[in-house]
Amino acid sequence: MINLIDLFCWCWWFSAWFWEAWYTHILANDIDTNCAETYKYNFPDSNFICWDISDISNEDIKKECKWKMPDIIIWWPPCQWFSLANKNRNKIKDDPRNKLFYQFVRLVNYFQPKVFLMENVKWLISMKWWQVIKTIISEFSNCWYNVEYTILNASDFWVPQLRERVFIMWVRKDLWINPSFPKKIKWRPITVNEAISDLPLINAGEWEEICDYTSEPKNKRQKQIRNWSKKLYNHVAMRHSQRLIDRFGVIKPWQSVKDVPEEYSAVQRWNPSEKSWKVFGQNNKRVFGDKPAPTVTASFQSNFVHPILNRNFTAREGARIQSFKDSFIFKWMRTKMSREVWLSQYQQIWNAVPPLLAKSIAEHIKKNIFDKI
Repeated sequence: MINLIDLFCWCWWFSAWFWEAWYTHILANDIDTNCAETYKYNFPDSNFICWDISDISNEDIKKECKWKMPDIIIWWPPCQWFSLANKNRNKIKDDPRNKLFYQFVRLVNYFQPKVFLMENVKWLISMKWWQVIKTIISEFSNCWYNVEYTILNASDFWVPQLRERVFIMWVRKDLWINPSFPKKIKWRPITVNEAISDLPLINAGEWEEICDYTSEPKNKRQKQIRNWSKKLYNHVAMRHSQRLIDRFGVIKPWQSVKDVPEEYSAVQRWNPSEKSWKVFGQNNKRVFGDKPAPTVTASFQSNFVHPILNRNFTAREGARIQSFKDSFIFKWMRTKMSREVWLSQYQQIWNAVPPLLAKSIAEHIKKNIFDKI
């Protein structure tokens, strides 16, 4: 088996597929307690530590791994942690936004894994005239690693979503194998309807956290994604005001709040008698059912409108669009207020590397690197 450490893993979105591709998870880490709850619920026998990695010494991490050395380390940092384009090179390590990146550098230098992998938003490679990506790569230039990076679109790997992300891979030079990434699957993209059309058609405010399926799967994709689930979880429609429901009713596919007649336009939150002067084109966008969804983002709970219903997506519909199996259950609150700290179900979903994309990467690394060692 291939020993794996998963850092800042959220609720084990990516490495769950590494598990299915014959990897052994010797350690997973995240500081978010809600993610920890989801992780431990879905993988009760896992070795998950809910700590700030900055507070754990190399030796303590080694003890948590039961003295096993990792063959691969994977790492999924939020993009807002980076300020690596700082012009003053000597201050980069002192910037608190970069603290966790340098914890990653510390662990790689200590464990010297055969492979390590990082994922982030597409525009990371263009931030400050490529300086961020150059700095990330340069930190490992003396560690005897070959490096490669690419942009992968999730819709090329059976995911019903146009989601582009940058992946960076390092492979130790003494293995004499260059990093590489899977090629796109030569097939038409999966559509939103193909992903969610078998789910109960519920209106705003309806349904319960655990309920029954009301129909059989309508295609092979839906049968696979149900994964033998007997009950349906996380399929609860958000409550909307009648004004918002009426607005949704006049939004056509690929239109948003900026396209509605004035009587349905957005109003100021604290002064509903006045129209809002700030309107975002992606808010309340109705998606096409016969096309892949746009990128699931941090605010997808209010960004997207169901193809035929006058409401936003449920958490389970969002999970289907990310390609999660129905057997993966998200814990804690569905949404949260801005003052609340830990991640809601919706946030856990949007932070994910889509599982079917993760599966392709995991299998590619095993076949093209570890099977050749």
